[in-house]
Amino acid sequence: MFKINENYLKLPGSYLFSDIGKKVKEFTEANPDKKIIRLGIGDVTLPLVPAVIEALHKATDDMAVKETFKGYAPDLGYEFLRSAIGENDFKKRGVDIAVDEIFISDGAKSDSGNIGDIFDADNKIAVCDPVYPVYVDTNAMEGRAGNYLPEQGKWSNVIYMPCTKETNFAPELPKEEPDIIYLCFPNNPTGAAINKTELQKWVDYANKTGAVIIYDGAYEAYISEEDVPHSIYECDGAKTCAIEIRSFSKNAGFTGTRLGFTVIPKELKCGGVMLNSLWARRHGTKFNGAPYIIQAAGAAVYTEEGKRQTKEQIAYYMKNAKVIREGLTAAGYNISGGVNAPYIWLETPKDMTSWQFFDYLLKEANVVGTPGSGFGPGGEGYFRLTAFGTYENTLEAIERIKKL
Repeated sequence: MFKINENYLKLPGSYLFSDIGKKVKEFTEANPDKKIIRLGIGDVTLPLVPAVIEALHKATDDMAVKETFKGYAPDLGYEFLRSAIGENDFKKRGVDIAVDEIFISDGAKSDSGNIGDIFDADNKIAVCDPVYPVYVDTNAMEGRAGNYLPEQGKWSNVIYMPCTKETNFAPELPKEEPDIIYLCFPNNPTGAAINKTELQKWVDYANKTGAVIIYDGAYEAYISEEDVPHSIYECDGAKTCAIEIRSFSKNAGFTGTRLGFTVIPKELKCGGVMLNSLWARRHGTKFNGAPYIIQAAGAAVYTEEGKRQTKEQIAYYMKNAKVIREGLTAAGYNISGGVNAPYIWLETPKDMTSWQFFDYLLKEANVVGTPGSGFGPGGEGYFRLTAFGTYENTLEAIERIKKL
């Protein structure tokens, strides 16, 4: 008789954003006259920029002509896109990343979950607390997280690195040595960022202890402060200890078209084995490549027009972030984030739990956010709002909240 992967049975409930979706659906059906403003899930609202749309149309036309038709994409992705990434995201920041160290995928979420395939189940992971749920849940699915402890909201074999108001929501080096460290800066959900000196400490620590850092840089395009690094490879020694994951979802609005990439330097080894080779093997076996049309659109992001247009979109969202920051501050909320990231992290008022505040905000202001407890035990008592709504809806949502 067949057997299932019983690690799935250890997972508590459903995925965070599925729970939010169900609650909002129930409220909407019971209150069809209410206008719901969604500032919860980090989905963009602006359309793809003209340079990207033009590239999509051209690539579609290519698929209609025998001479330019494309079938399966190369395992690592088309070289025209990988070269553009290497030149613009790394070389221009003084980092030399080879084309064959860049792997094109269908998004950072997929890579964040799949990267665990190349690591032994006995590795111990360390995560920020609060944390993007995918890091923990996918390790739990592979049996690496131990057992879920509902009374603590934690997993028994996970090292939680508290990110508190006292540390400006940045983690401190763990006392117990992990094998795999997940870092996300600018951070989801807190919006926190760290400077190069602080990030260098993590690189030095990983090299010293023999750990590997999984570095999620999905929000690097939103960095506004000069001393905040855009890539972990700006730190000395990072190529021997770090894997970096990036996305086109938030910097260029590809949430509906799906595109991302992972960088694994050939210097990163376990014994004599290159992790680059392991990921290449996994990638070629389990993934048939992002569509040519989408990769062509991704390359358009790096054209002069594409850079200018996507920069304008990022400025639009950060304008929303400023509205949220200033509006909540004026209303007496304690907030952080929204400077180097499109997320605002706020303390829930009146001793409310994060889910109580979610229900309160939905019922009284018809605004949807994300309960902090959904990001781990360290998120209890906090709440996340995103700047990805329209400017008009963002203004209205904050006015509603200020009136509560």
